[in-house]
Amino acid sequence: MEFFDYFEEVYGDRWPALLEALKGEGRAVKLQFGDGLEPYYLDEASVFAAKCLSVAPGMDVLDMCAAPGGKTLVLASMLQGEGSLQSNDRSPDRKTRLSHVIENSLPPEWRSVVKVTGYDGMKFGLHKKECYDRILLDAPCSSDRHVLNSPSHLEVWSVKRVKRLSVEQGALLASAVDALRPGGELVYGTCALSPLENDAVVAKILKKRPAMRSVRIENIPEGADRTELGVHILPDRACGCGPIYCAKLMKSET
Repeated sequence: MEFFDYFEEVYGDRWPALLEALKGEGRAVKLQFGDGLEPYYLDEASVFAAKCLSVAPGMDVLDMCAAPGGKTLVLASMLQGEGSLQSNDRSPDRKTRLSHVIENSLPPEWRSVVKVTGYDGMKFGLHKKECYDRILLDAPCSSDRHVLNSPSHLEVWSVKRVKRLSVEQGALLASAVDALRPGGELVYGTCALSPLENDAVVAKILKKRPAMRSVRIENIPEGADRTELGVHILPDRACGCGPIYCAKLMKSET
């Protein structure tokens, strides 16, 4: 099938072991921020990606494609109830789930600075230009681990779809860059396996937006791979975590 042939070409001799790891159980951590609050279980690699954003209390933060909400919980915990967090998702159903997670898993003092919205992420660069100190863009992607374990999704997977998604990801990233304040930082992430949705998207924005530069992510998890522009955490070498790709970018002050 096209899926297997494509990734065998991308990963070479590594593909059989990676394939088996992708079929196995993931590795989640329990997020719980107080007695009586609902716990939330999030892939360890996703927690790492959110923490890469270096959020501190008092900052204005945007989680551009936030549902189902796990990374928003991590960002809110870093703000500690000071600053603002706009948690956004354009899908009405996903936004409802996002609101539930925030309402039931965050203490009131942290929840008070979180605003849930349902805008199209591609519009932020136009309507909220240079408004945020930190932006997390967990972009909609191929979700290849899910595809692999869903026969119906596997049947319709195609390289053409990967390329189409990479174009949409690039548009979202451009919007995020334009919404970022000078001196601000953003993290671009996916749960995709293909470099077309990962480094290639970041490389294009660095060419199109000269004010942006790549920032090296430090203290990466054991077993994670460094790519040209980011970090890729894959389950065959990271004890079941991932797949998660993340890259960190900073906007110059001038």
